[in-house]
Amino acid sequence: MSIIATVVFDNLPALSKQATELAHLAVYKAAFDIEGQAKAVVPVDTGFLKNSISVEPAGDLTAYVGPHAEYSVHVEYGTSRSRAQPYMRPAAERVRPAFIEAMKQIAKM
Repeated sequence: MSIIATVVFDNLPALSKQATELAHLAVYKAAFDIEGQAKAVVPVDTGFLKNSISVEPAGDLTAYVGPHAEYSVHVEYGTSRSRAQPYMRPAAERVRPAFIEAMKQIAKM
């Protein structure tokens, strides 16, 4: 006598949708966290550079974060006449661990 068991799991599309939605939230939370961190540490003279830092949606799982001031790269990396004053890279590095942990939790679903 043989015993046959059938296991059916038909919630894969729902799980996939839920995981995608959670990943979307994690991406955008990280993007806005980076924006906030960068604005907290960017050097301020007139405030133009600080106010130019923003999040731009670029799809469900993509967001761009950065300044729009033309001279922003010179502040971040420095020039031959002025030292670097990084603000975007440190902001991203501060947010990275929480983002990675959030994505790991989503992957465990």
